[in-house]
Amino acid sequence: MTIRNGAGAPGRSREWCRINAKAGAATEILIYDVIGSYWLDTDAQTIATQIKELDSDEIVVRINSPGGDAFDGIAIMNALRAHSAKVTVRIDGLAASAASVIAMAGDEIIMGEGSQMMIHEAWLYTSGTADYLRAEADRLDKMTDSITAVYARRAGGEFDEWRALVAAETWFTADEAVAAGLADKVGASAPASGELSAAFNLSQFRFAGREHAPAPRIPSAEAVEDTNRKEGIVPTLNETLAQRLGINADATDETILAALDEALAEQAQETGTQASAGTSAPTAEQVATYMERHGLVAVDRAQHEDYIAAANEGRAARAQQLREADEALVDGAIRAGKFGPGRREHWLNSLQRDREGATEAINSLAAGLVPLEEAGHGVDPEPTGGADFAAVDKFKNWIEEN
Repeated sequence: MTIRNGAGAPGRSREWCRINAKAGAATEILIYDVIGSYWLDTDAQTIATQIKELDSDEIVVRINSPGGDAFDGIAIMNALRAHSAKVTVRIDGLAASAASVIAMAGDEIIMGEGSQMMIHEAWLYTSGTADYLRAEADRLDKMTDSITAVYARRAGGEFDEWRALVAAETWFTADEAVAAGLADKVGASAPASGELSAAFNLSQFRFAGREHAPAPRIPSAEAVEDTNRKEGIVPTLNETLAQRLGINADATDETILAALDEALAEQAQETGTQASAGTSAPTAEQVATYMERHGLVAVDRAQHEDYIAAANEGRAARAQQLREADEALVDGAIRAGKFGPGRREHWLNSLQRDREGATEAINSLAAGLVPLEEAGHGVDPEPTGGADFAAVDKFKNWIEEN
């Protein structure tokens, strides 16, 4: 990706970004060319403003771009992130350089079959004195660090690992991008069209596509802290009472009793019986009538506490069961070479957040992406033991004669 230096350049009469907004349907944003008004006519600030004003619950961003202006790419990414709609990014062909930055705005990132992604350091076309160039170099470093942080936050892992990948100009196939955490899954390719079939000149890059680049090194992901999600819990008596009384399900015993007193007092007033909390307690007959009317059953406190303890034990057992199933799925994928051991915690956390979606993503990964065995030995292997020539008929007589 490049950074503007204010020199200006003649643009071509062609859009690099187009927004298709239709009533009752997801808004579609097409990014199918070099990004930035430095090269083409479309202005990123205008696009960002249009995104902000979109009245849509879902935005689908389709990308096939070799990148372009870094500032324009970041502006589009931030505009998409700030919007309240669900943002789905589909890589239809290529998401390189600044286009890969825009892709990181997706709540879900889907790599099309055969698509590629590339990340690299920011570039700058400029001229000037030595002091000016040194200042520009510092600006480039800051921009590259900012972009690296975007990838690291999305995929997990150490900043320095991602900084090394950015410095090396790293290319990813669709499956490799998912394994690295830069995308969520591989989906069906987009329909063929003239817009999607455009070929880009990649000679400006260190490698002209993934087929000419070395295999990416998949960073190890840090464990991502996740909230404790409750599984389905059988409602307790307190929760049922709270629901009937119209109060919060996690209300305390005192709150539930106060609400029950209030409800009984209102009922007594309707029948001409004066009863209120703090003056006279409801009679046993009144409580029994109320509970029967509302489908409630009174239980002994000790029995109630046993129900709670049993529910907690069942919840813990269910959580352990799901955890073991998740670990079996992830460990099996590691053994199959779908991703490295360093991504284990990343995928376990993904399964906790969205078990169905993460399972589908893991199952869609191609096996053998990560080598599992040594490529060779630095020294010749030691022999396992000397041969017993005396036990071989061919040499037995010779040994006896000598």
